Amino acid sequence: MLTLLFTDRPQRWPKFEAPLRAALDAACIGPYRLSDSADPAEVDYIIFSPSGGLRDFTPFTNLKAVLSLWAGVESIVGNDTLRVPLTRMVDQGLSEGMVEWVTGHVLRHHLGMDQHILEQDGVWRGHVTPPLARDRQVAILGLGALGQACAKMLVALNFQVLGWSRGPKSIPGVSCFHGEDGLREVLAGAEICVLLLPNTPHTEDTLDAAALRLMPQGAVILNPGRGPLIDDDALLESLNSGHIGHATLDVFRQEPLPPEHPFWSHPRITVTPHIAAETRAATTATVIAENIRRNEAGEPMRFLVDRDLQY
Repeated sequence: MLTLLFTDRPQRWPKFEAPLRAALDAACIGPYRLSDSADPAEVDYIIFSPSGGLRDFTPFTNLKAVLSLWAGVESIVGNDTLRVPLTRMVDQGLSEGMVEWVTGHVLRHHLGMDQHILEQDGVWRGHVTPPLARDRQVAILGLGALGQACAKMLVALNFQVLGWSRGPKSIPGVSCFHGEDGLREVLAGAEICVLLLPNTPHTEDTLDAAALRLMPQGAVILNPGRGPLIDDDALLESLNSGHIGHATLDVFRQEPLPPEHPFWSHPRITVTPHIAAETRAATTATVIAENIRRNEAGEPMRFLVDRDLQY
């Protein structure tokens, strides 16, 4: 009998138990025991969330794999006590949520909607008509599963989409760049810049002071990816100078974002509370169950994390 351990915040267990059981049964996994507590020596698979607090995997002597509920694995990938395969979460619900958040905020800034929403004071103002989408350049830094999904939607809306990744990629309708020279070229054209890179030592402070200076005057930054991708002090300085027009931020170096943090009160920053791509029980359960089925059948699991690349 397989023993499956769910390690997230206690309040999450009631939301995930029924969808997980349904997905496991549909995948013909069995017999199994699924719980949010178990003898570590008996556990075959850990359904993992960093929020659950598990950090030491040493007691799990029969562990076959750790299946993360999060797309980002930076909190676990360097853990020396984890010596079994690790998978990250890539699922349709998460992708759809990210696409909707990114598309909504790209359109918001493209159309200048904040002016109309916030200036309801009885004064008729003649604002400059925004360009059509076909005349607006939107850059996406990070062309993994989420970045590609967002890029395809923006292409469908007729934006000029620039994409950047560490290595070469080819996506229909997207002008793809890679490497340091490619990053500079993409930033120079990024009227709206979306950050969807993983959090690794190579990506920290991707948008530092030098990178921000490369961006067009009045450029907008959207960060639903990872907080450390941006140098916070450099961003504030660039916003205060007026070079960067606005930043809409969903992720932060410290979460929850402290009440006294300057991001909350800055007139050119919009804070959203890490809601861009919420893990949804029904869709993630299917991914978890399929990877367990694959591993038990001797098939390769999907979305395996490369320990060297750290994603």
